[in-house]
Amino acid sequence: MKLGHFFRSLLVVSALIGSVAQAQQNLLNASYDVAREFYKDYNPLFVKYWKIKSGQDITINQSHGGSSKMARDVFQGLEADVVTMNAALDVNFLADNGLVASDWNKKFANDAAPSYSTMLFLVRQGNPKGIKDWDDLIKPGVQVIIVNPKTGGNGKYSYLAAWGYVKKKGGTDEQAAEFVKKLLANVPILDSGGRAATTTFVQRNIGDVLITFESEVIQIDKEFGAGKVDAVYPSISIVADNPVALVNRVVDKKGTRALATAYLDYLYSEDGQELIAKHYLRPRSTKVAAKYAASFKAIPLFTVDEVFGGWRAAQKKHFDDGGEFDRIYASLGKR
Repeated sequence: MKLGHFFRSLLVVSALIGSVAQAQQNLLNASYDVAREFYKDYNPLFVKYWKIKSGQDITINQSHGGSSKMARDVFQGLEADVVTMNAALDVNFLADNGLVASDWNKKFANDAAPSYSTMLFLVRQGNPKGIKDWDDLIKPGVQVIIVNPKTGGNGKYSYLAAWGYVKKKGGTDEQAAEFVKKLLANVPILDSGGRAATTTFVQRNIGDVLITFESEVIQIDKEFGAGKVDAVYPSISIVADNPVALVNRVVDKKGTRALATAYLDYLYSEDGQELIAKHYLRPRSTKVAAKYAASFKAIPLFTVDEVFGGWRAAQKKHFDDGGEFDRIYASLGKR
């Protein structure tokens, strides 16, 4: 073979290899448990957008579980390009271990949270136990289903919402701890994630009330049929942000930083925000929020920063080993 032909052949092979590599580019999104249906719809929407924008075919895979569990999985080697969590502390954990940027919450708008939710109560059809507010959850004979705060953001928000309810009424930390103790005494099962808790409540028919994200209402209606549960909004609840971040170690290794950034940016687009609202997550876009205002009941909401001094302080005081949750739970004779 002539030398010129040889080099031209090399260029053709290199181009083919580059085209195949580009065609095979993929992302893995590690996300919290009850977001699986949202991302099942969001991923093909983004794939279509990216094809039009870049001409590139991509594959997006999902991995779901309790938010804190997923953060540990990423720390232990799960090669997720992005994390889409339901609590900032889980992203902070990855930042503290050098996997995401220390200023991850400044990389995208709204403190890198393109959507948010809140905690409400799901009760049996017709609300036979007459559940109206947080005080009803500590009454004798009421069984409450929540996620384990040690494994899922859903559970952390449930715990903090109950604690914050007492504090916002003017109660002390001691009174809040006693209230949470009474609530936990009514919990027969601590599930590992939000979807497991929903299954316990709806399919296994355990419990009188499920504390969960507002977005679970529509999913239960879709999966099990409308009318299985009623949604009860308490007098006050907590802001549950849905933070997102790039996993630097992975995107740099795979060369997917630009793609992963676009994937998270698109959550803020009008199409992304519309889909967020349709999945009963609260959008950040004022235009989309106004359009779907009837879907989201306006109730007083407090933030983790406002009542607990931020997620790091809340984690240290309440959820670290030996913290308030462990102390309260152990005092009930539960392990």
